[in-house]
Amino acid sequence: MFSGSITALVTPFTAGTVDEAAFRDFLEWQIAEGTTGLVPCGTTGEAATLSTDEHRALVRIAVEAAGGRVPVIAGCGSNDTAHAVELTRSAMEAGADAALHVPPYYNRPNQDGIHAHLAAVAELGLPILLYNVPARTITDIAVDTMARLAELPNVVGVKDATGNLARVAAQRLACGADFCQLSGNDDMALGFNAMGGAGCVSVTANVAPRLCAEFQRATVAREWDRALELQDRLYPLHAALFSDASPGPAKYALGRVRPGFPQELRLPMTPAGEASRRTVDAALEHAGL
Repeated sequence: MFSGSITALVTPFTAGTVDEAAFRDFLEWQIAEGTTGLVPCGTTGEAATLSTDEHRALVRIAVEAAGGRVPVIAGCGSNDTAHAVELTRSAMEAGADAALHVPPYYNRPNQDGIHAHLAAVAELGLPILLYNVPARTITDIAVDTMARLAELPNVVGVKDATGNLARVAAQRLACGADFCQLSGNDDMALGFNAMGGAGCVSVTANVAPRLCAEFQRATVAREWDRALELQDRLYPLHAALFSDASPGPAKYALGRVRPGFPQELRLPMTPAGEASRRTVDAALEHAGL
């Protein structure tokens, strides 16, 4: 169900509100460029600053725009289990294909608490992709906990942003070959897929959707020379988009490749600094964008 280049979508804001027209246009461009899945309301989408009503609207718009052409994986993570359940139920009602869930951040529960939280959202019946990102949550879904969660019928995979490629093999052995593993790090996607991954939930695909889709197709075809060529072309951009707090550099880059795309961010996020902008400019030139 989930594979290839799946974009962790930015959220366009204009004058403090979600720019729905810009978002619809952006989604259509993403699909036309070869993106194979859409993730609204994730970290890159500044989900922590969205109201519940805005969250619902963004998921609904993504589902409508996709029109069944590509799956929509709604970011529904929260450190409050009741709120995570509420967001997941709303995503189900909107017609999302799956929900993406982090373990609770800030609270820092033990592994039993992580399991209980994620099992609670899984009870709703919507397919669940786990999102393991210790750098942001300060918690880690241990491999044996992931294996327990994989026993639930609708926990279907993981977006792995641990930065540890060995986890791909460990999770494959623990959770089974059918458990979908997606890289959460663009710069590691080549090695991740070579070790059994199915794709990437990508920040870079916001800016370079066609190149990211071509890269993913090359890995599926085991055309490693072509994949390496594309990796080298994209690598400076992967790094540049995190040369300042994300998604500031990504929104700046989008303004370069799609003039008129809204650059606004919500506090506490601020625009990319001058040094970051120079780095992005050089990376876009290197990628031929």
